[in-house]
Amino acid sequence: MPLTILFMPESAYGPTNNCIGIGDILRKRGHRVVFAAEASWKGKLEALGFEEDLVDLAPPSEEEQDAGQFWKDFIRDTAPEYRKTTAEQLETVTKPIWDALIDGVKYCEPQLKAIIERVQPDVIVEDNVITFPALMTAGKPFVRIVSCNPLEVRGENAAPVFSGLPADDRSEWDAFRAEYDRTHREVWTAFNEWCVAQGTAPLPDLDFIHEGDLNLYVFPEIADYTDARPLGPNWHRLDSSVRETDDAFELPESLAGDGALVYFSLGSLGSADVELMQRVIDVLGTTPHRFIVSKGPLHEEIKLADNMWGAEFVPQTKIIPMVDLVITHGGNNTTTEALHFGKPMILLPLFWDQYDNAQRMHELGYGVRLSTYAFTDEELTGALDRLLGDTGLRARLAAAGEEIRRRDGLRKAADLIEQAGA
Repeated sequence: MPLTILFMPESAYGPTNNCIGIGDILRKRGHRVVFAAEASWKGKLEALGFEEDLVDLAPPSEEEQDAGQFWKDFIRDTAPEYRKTTAEQLETVTKPIWDALIDGVKYCEPQLKAIIERVQPDVIVEDNVITFPALMTAGKPFVRIVSCNPLEVRGENAAPVFSGLPADDRSEWDAFRAEYDRTHREVWTAFNEWCVAQGTAPLPDLDFIHEGDLNLYVFPEIADYTDARPLGPNWHRLDSSVRETDDAFELPESLAGDGALVYFSLGSLGSADVELMQRVIDVLGTTPHRFIVSKGPLHEEIKLADNMWGAEFVPQTKIIPMVDLVITHGGNNTTTEALHFGKPMILLPLFWDQYDNAQRMHELGYGVRLSTYAFTDEELTGALDRLLGDTGLRARLAAAGEEIRRRDGLRKAADLIEQAGA
């Protein structure tokens, strides 16, 4: 029986692309797939064959906005805070993000109820970090996807979420958790009370989202925290969730030649920090390697070196298989896609989940985490040469990538969502 499946991703490229990948499999199986995405995605999801029934998370802008524009603006405005420690960012970056998310939840609650009434979904799928009560109280199977950072699901033996602290050194864990409590207790308490007033169960302590009837999280087993933080039977790991909807890509003639091929991206949000983008590009331009650069929304302000090609948007999932190494901000999509295709990484984290993902890759030896704003030229070029020259690591990652791809997280997710709606 065909199902009607309602997806609500967070309005950024990472969660939306993850839902696009899973939704595309379900659509091809004959199910009706509807996106209750944020309004700036208008037309982009319909073009991929989905229905759109979109929401506003704030009063609509009079000007047409790019997809995910709210968070691009937010990141641009808060960029100076990324030079602070993760503990300092709790008050100046992390809490303001929660505040903005909560405002969006409250604003769109009546819209979501109307969408659910119109769409009559059999299953509701949310890929976000925060509860939308309308999705929880609709009386339909609710699927939660964690495509940002598996440390969102906490455990006493796992490093605190958003900290970027090492797994094998607990000396700073308690202090970070105490600072999180200090900076977030009040806003969490108010949000919890509001959610309960809308008809949900109470939230877990200091968490902003409930578990689902079914819970999926995107992170390869080779990097997972399974032993430190075992999960219950309604949790399922997707080793990867790599969309198959990106356009084909041919290597530009200007990049033909010798030297390793490297992909550089700070994500759709991080790339809005033009000063940082240009700093990395200027250092990479001194090396003998070739680079594909995802330039992001402010692409016209970024000047590439002669050994580079780039564009505002690039088909990342078609490019990563071609390259020898990935330089990334540590967003969960790019991190897991690099592992999916068996590539080592250099990681330059900025905010939110990126510190945790960068630290995990570094401590497991799958990449090198650098100080994003304080790295020296020699540290970046040295990490590049060391990882490219480590044939043993590259062989291990290539084999790991084969196994991750064999597990086919996209179709596993689609199967589980179908079972939830059966």
